[in-house]
Amino acid sequence: MDSQHVESWKGLIYPALKSKQEELKMLGYEQATPEGVWQCLCVKIWKGKTEKRLHEIVQDIFHLKSSVYLSYLTIQSYENDDLAASIEALIGNSPQVDK
Repeated sequence: MDSQHVESWKGLIYPALKSKQEELKMLGYEQATPEGVWQCLCVKIWKGKTEKRLHEIVQDIFHLKSSVYLSYLTIQSYENDDLAASIEALIGNSPQVDK
């Protein structure tokens, strides 16, 4: 098959994403989801390479190491903490308006 944008394969390869999610859950990553696996691949493996063949995507899914997934989760956690801290700083430091 020809190369296509990775998003165009997403529906077709859902069973592989689900399989990787189940594998990660068995390894203790209870928060793993098919969407999380997909996002990890987009960020950590494909890094902007948006054109891939079907077999390349499936191979990437099944070869995704738990250490790479953990690294992705760690980065996401830091980014979410930074966002939460930024929101708290805005809310916590904003002047109170009396009504």
